[in-house]
Parts: sequence; structure tokens; C-alpha cells
Amino acid sequence: MARRSYGILVDGTLYVSGMGGEDAAGKIPASFEAEVKQSLNNIDAVLKEAGMTPADIVSMQVYITDGALFDRMNTTYKAYFKDPKPARTTVVVSKLVGAGHIEITATARP
Repeated sequence: MARRSYGILVDGTLYVSGMGGEDAAGKIPASFEAEVKQSLNNIDAVLKEAGMTPADIVSMQVYITDGALFDRMNTTYKAYFKDPKPARTTVVVSKLVGAGHIEITATARP
């Protein structure tokens, strides 16, 4: 059975694959803000497994399905991270795999 790789640690740098906002049961939260928070929590779980924290994230790429959601995503993002926040690119895409509205990748280095 193949195992999904959520993160790869190479020479002290952790590359976290795109994490959507699904919970452990595969459900997407009812609100977009909760979906963003769950996506960040999913990244946090990968960081913890590698012995890192959100403070170690240096770069993120955020993919959202609707540009009108940017301000709502940004409010949740700003509340989640302390300064200095990671460098970030936000891209509006027409569709993601699955029913979600957001997917986030991260690069972390202690």
C-alpha cells in the first residue's frame, strides 16, 4: 500500500505538500475561515512530526478558488502567524482537487 508523503525533510528544510482544509475524517468545515484554519492546522501537524513549529515556516503558497475570498483568508492567516510572517504567494485557481476552496504549501527551516 502506498503512503502519502505530506512532507519531505531535506538538509534541514521541510517541504510540506499542498494541504487542504479537510479534517481527519475528510470533511470540509462549513465556513471558509474554518477551512483556512484547518489547512493551517494540517500543516502544523506535519511541522510537529518534523520537530518544527509555524515559526519555522519561511515561505507559503496559497491557492484559492475565488479571489473574493482573499480578504477572509488573509484575516485568518494574519491571526495565525506572529511577525515576521512567512513570505507568501497567493494564486487564484479555477478549481482544486476535491471540493475545497483552499490549498496551502509551506517550506520550513529552523
